[in-house]
Amino acid sequence: MLKDFLKYQAKTTPHPLGLEIERASGSYIFDTKGQSYLDFIAGVSALPLGHSHPKVVGALRSQIEKYMHVMVYGEFAQAPAVALCKKLVGLLPKKHEVVYLTNSGTEAIEGALKLAKRATQRSGLIAAQHSYHGSTHGALSLLGYEHQKKAYRPLLPGVRFLHFNEEKDLDQIDQTTAAVILETIQGGAGFILPQNNYLKKVKKKCKAVGALLILDEIQPGFGRTGKMFGFEHYGVVPDIVVMGKALGGGLPVGAFSASKKLMQKLEDEPKLGHITTFGGNPVIASAALTTINEIIDGKWVKKSIKKEKLFRQHLQHPMIKSIRGKGLMLAPLFDRPEIPNFLVPRCIEKGLLLFWLLWEKNAVRISPPLNISEEDIVLGCQIIKDTLDEL
Repeated sequence: MLKDFLKYQAKTTPHPLGLEIERASGSYIFDTKGQSYLDFIAGVSALPLGHSHPKVVGALRSQIEKYMHVMVYGEFAQAPAVALCKKLVGLLPKKHEVVYLTNSGTEAIEGALKLAKRATQRSGLIAAQHSYHGSTHGALSLLGYEHQKKAYRPLLPGVRFLHFNEEKDLDQIDQTTAAVILETIQGGAGFILPQNNYLKKVKKKCKAVGALLILDEIQPGFGRTGKMFGFEHYGVVPDIVVMGKALGGGLPVGAFSASKKLMQKLEDEPKLGHITTFGGNPVIASAALTTINEIIDGKWVKKSIKKEKLFRQHLQHPMIKSIRGKGLMLAPLFDRPEIPNFLVPRCIEKGLLLFWLLWEKNAVRISPPLNISEEDIVLGCQIIKDTLDEL
């Protein structure tokens, strides 16, 4: 399989990890040789309930037996998608009355950008340095790392960048700005938290000039930070919320939400302002609704804070300078990139899955399933410390 993988499947780097996967269950992945791997990645925050959760699998089977796809998004009323949107509206701030379902987080970003431009009749966009919102052309235009996008220019015009947490940069937000789009917690930059009421100040500036605030909750959303949505920690209500990853419980999904008045801008002048064939797919919507319900019923949101404390307690090592992040979105930071570059592959050899971050080369990602056991947390932390001891 590995030979054919390398030969036939397009890849994103010259040197993929190349594990040959046989099956996965709970917090473990198993390769074709029978080796087990404790998963501290969770599909890059996309598996809040771990692998093959029985309730999610059951929801999939039940829906598949009824129907899988009947019509493009927004034309037919389909119970799974309707129930999912209703559930999300109940979890979101009151001003968020309508949800648009998409196939991925990056597609939801695209829809949110179009909505902001349509609503404000402006074209200017402001994002953050070291941001990541996806790899489609519009989302790539917002990416705050020039090396990653220079080969694909020209991109969207009228995009400017501020430095996350630097208030002086807020002067860039003006009457030409359609929207400011930020990750609630910067992911690729190393799980950077907003400080000193930064998000409130951004929202105040947006409101003053008539711009919209879009918050990207694709990684922090659905309990990973100890709140259902990351922005709940910071007392701010964005105009548009973008969701993805964990929402699908392991299946591809995205969504963006806004007020009904705002979202109606996509319905007319022109009609079909944003369309998708498979957004709101009933099978995926069933999995997403079941995932949300289980996150709530299992009280996994609150438990992620307790587990954060356990990680911080057991990841004490002279080589770990600090641990960034919140909840189960954590990034141990080292003083040079050679340490993560040794740590990730060596831990995989020992049966622990870690991964790098996009832009912060001195850190590693720890984003396990929310329902990981405390015993597995302690075990994984010990593997990390033992591996660091080898250096």
